[in-house]
Amino acid sequence: MVLTSVKLPSRLPSIGTSIFTVMSALANQHKAINLSQGFPDFESPPGLIEAVDRHMRAQQNQYPPMAGVLALREAIAAKVEMLYGTRYHPDSEITVTAGATQAIFTAVAAVVGAGDEVIVFEPVYDSYIPSIELNGGRAVICRLEIPGYRVNWQSVRAAVTPKTRMIIINSPNNPTGSVLDEADLDELASIVRDTNIVVLGDEVYEHMVFGGKKHVSLAAHPELSTRSFVVSIFGKTYHVTGWKVAYCVAPAALTTEFRKVHQFVVFTVNSVMQHALADFMENTGWYQELGALYQDKRDRFRALLAPAPFELLPCDGTYFQCVRYQGDEADTDFTRRLTIETGVAAIPVSAFYADGFDAHVIRFCFAKSAATLEAAAKRLASLA
Repeated sequence: MVLTSVKLPSRLPSIGTSIFTVMSALANQHKAINLSQGFPDFESPPGLIEAVDRHMRAQQNQYPPMAGVLALREAIAAKVEMLYGTRYHPDSEITVTAGATQAIFTAVAAVVGAGDEVIVFEPVYDSYIPSIELNGGRAVICRLEIPGYRVNWQSVRAAVTPKTRMIIINSPNNPTGSVLDEADLDELASIVRDTNIVVLGDEVYEHMVFGGKKHVSLAAHPELSTRSFVVSIFGKTYHVTGWKVAYCVAPAALTTEFRKVHQFVVFTVNSVMQHALADFMENTGWYQELGALYQDKRDRFRALLAPAPFELLPCDGTYFQCVRYQGDEADTDFTRRLTIETGVAAIPVSAFYADGFDAHVIRFCFAKSAATLEAAAKRLASLA
């Protein structure tokens, strides 16, 4: 059946296909090494997979509670308290979600309405602005300062208006690898103090922080934690990105509004995976090893890139390395040519700017095996 008379005005007229989908498809088409989309090419923990099999055979295959399996919410509460010193109640302050993107959309939908403004930082992860606009809000953009991609807090103060409803922060930051510190959160706290502004923290790379730095969570800040949604994810932590299981912790009043939306977006999340994750979290401190694992991969990849004609930008967290190249070629054209001719796929960082700002910076994912990184670096060295 072909629609010939129905006109459907787009809710997102400026949005096309995600850059991650575009570059992964191009990589597959040209059999390139895919360092564009952020997923590991190595195995998840065997004990976690065994737990999935065990719970599936135990018939944990029906709907779990809307907020998530209680054992998993209890495990999340214990982890957050151990790491950040704040106790979130499993019944009223923790919700398991179908990935971080759903958690972010749900948090925005819970508090942002028509005419509200939401401050975001560019380069901005691609789901934030569509989530704001679909809920009737307007994104107000503050640009991170290159090369370190730091926040200019004076510009944030200037961006706040009576319409500001939310500020979204992302640390460790995707795509830049920058990390906020305690002074940053204190600045943020001073800006939102005595306002009704809600903070949304995307902290999915919380366990991937390098060089002696530490992840400073909103959950650990005594002032910000009382007005913040904090989102993290299991897929990045346990190398199971395809499971799309994450969580949001927030004070009870915010969680109540969050769950009102959550129940009508997905209602609940894959039962078996939740039970398996609860078991695995109880019996292992796996996430405590991630910083060293990915710092080694970062350092190895940076060393392998030495012969390539790139300026390596700082990378204090995540599993992404940004590099700057020389020349006049647009980053979208450069990454396309890199994929087709050199056989390595990357992400053009201009895709994370609303106006397509191009600083000739591209992003590689180094959450790959040593063999994959070595093969990719060998191809990239041919550009010299």
